[in-house]
Amino acid sequence: MLLARPGPGRRGRGIREPPTTGATGPRHYARSVRLGVLDIGSNTVHLLVANARAGGRPTATTSHRSVLRLMRYLQPDGSISPEGVKGLVDAVSAACATAKAEGVDELLATATSAVREATNGEAVIAQIEDVLGQPLQVLGGETEARFTYLAVRRWFGWSAGQILLFDIGGGSLEIAGGADELPDLAESVPLGAGRSTVQFLPHDPPSTDEIDALRQHAMSVLAPVAERFAALPRPDHVVGSSKAIRSLAKLAGYPVPGWSGIDRMVLPRRELKDWIPRLARIPADAREALPGITADRTFQIVAAAVVVERAMKALDVEELEVSPWALREGVLLRYIESLEY
Repeated sequence: MLLARPGPGRRGRGIREPPTTGATGPRHYARSVRLGVLDIGSNTVHLLVANARAGGRPTATTSHRSVLRLMRYLQPDGSISPEGVKGLVDAVSAACATAKAEGVDELLATATSAVREATNGEAVIAQIEDVLGQPLQVLGGETEARFTYLAVRRWFGWSAGQILLFDIGGGSLEIAGGADELPDLAESVPLGAGRSTVQFLPHDPPSTDEIDALRQHAMSVLAPVAERFAALPRPDHVVGSSKAIRSLAKLAGYPVPGWSGIDRMVLPRRELKDWIPRLARIPADAREALPGITADRTFQIVAAAVVVERAMKALDVEELEVSPWALREGVLLRYIESLEY
């Protein structure tokens, strides 16, 4: 299979393997193939279109994003409300239309924690697959961490040595570490920025007591995870990926010289911690005026900052190097490996 086995309850469903001709296996691509990666996340439905070829670096050409914040549509029984399902189906339809207009040869469609954990997830997935006209790969948390780690490893290269990765989405926080192509340890915890906002920061702006409650909850969840990661060798590079971490780095971090003259961003824990009370005092509709904070992150950026800072604290990390590649690139890279030269 191209990707890891489907998550629980999704037997037999997954991203399609490369196109075949009878029983001859993957078709030989003499030229670039145009791929689309559709990431149905807890915050956004994001389509990345890229040109790819076996053995080559993928080149992104188009990005289409619909902001949903699905956590807002979770009902008391854990299901996604009809309004949320409609928004999700509409966003997927728009992404499919973009993929068709862009001449995508293969669409790799994935879904993460919000859809995965919803009590009506099976019915929602069936509706999404009707729109897609193909199976949807529902990624488990550990698989999500492993694909993101693969993207980061490829971005930083083998010379980076031991890598420790943090990636925060809307529903979950992924942590992975290792020195090889795949991590030695990969874990996912329910500390996503959207989930944490809904559960702990219901007011806008949040109170000091709400922030403190989220801090304590995050540390209790992360304590056993930190113990397991402490058994790994000390990392040579600690890396943060995801849009939320990139936004926080623009707000509280600083650039350093990178490869090929491209600056890379570093996010220090001390500066991030200092920003949290300042962010919390600003209403969500005013946060967009801050550096790096986009409209789709204004409501959950405080929770993201709290969780990332606590994760850094728990794993004894003082700063993160920001990776521009994350889950979508990991899915894309794994598919490219299956293409023939």
